[in-house]
Amino acid sequence: MSSAPAPGAMLRDNLWTNNPIFMQILGICSALAVTNLLTNTMIMTIAVVGVMGMTNLTVSLIKSFIPRKVRMMVQTLIIASYVIVVDIILRAYLPDISRALGPYVGLIITNCIIMGRAEAFAQQNPPLLSVWDGVTSAFGYMGVLLAIALIRELLGFGTLFGYQVMPEIFEPWIIMVMPPSAFFVLGIVIWIGKAIMEREGAPA
Repeated sequence: MSSAPAPGAMLRDNLWTNNPIFMQILGICSALAVTNLLTNTMIMTIAVVGVMGMTNLTVSLIKSFIPRKVRMMVQTLIIASYVIVVDIILRAYLPDISRALGPYVGLIITNCIIMGRAEAFAQQNPPLLSVWDGVTSAFGYMGVLLAIALIRELLGFGTLFGYQVMPEIFEPWIIMVMPPSAFFVLGIVIWIGKAIMEREGAPA
């Protein structure tokens, strides 16, 4: 078992200095898939928070029982199980959101952030700390995706969470509702984040 960092340091690291998207460039498929609307992005990222937290908890609890040769397969099965639960809940209680997200909920299984934290942290640390690591990593992922979605929905539709906020004379930027715009906005977010870190003296 590795020496565990302090929860406060983990929070800052996962939200900011080692953010899984704009520092590690992981999980960016979601930026392309679901960030044209804030509502869809919020639901998707909440699902990732739940799946990542529960995956880390489960892996940490049973790590001593998992044979080394099959641990990646077991971790994938654990992730898939929680994603299936999330998909069932969305279909039952938020059918419109479920239809809008389509296959992207299922693709949470392949999110390398979840697998990465399960393997790198939960496999070596106690349950509660593993949950904290998973949840804070997921919040770092959520923050970046919500920032991208805010820009894309505001400029692409003139709305926020479906409510009109831009004046009637505003002409929506059609490019912002198209998938490539997610990468343009992500690039800007990464650039701003690294510029702030350099100003703070943090490694970028």
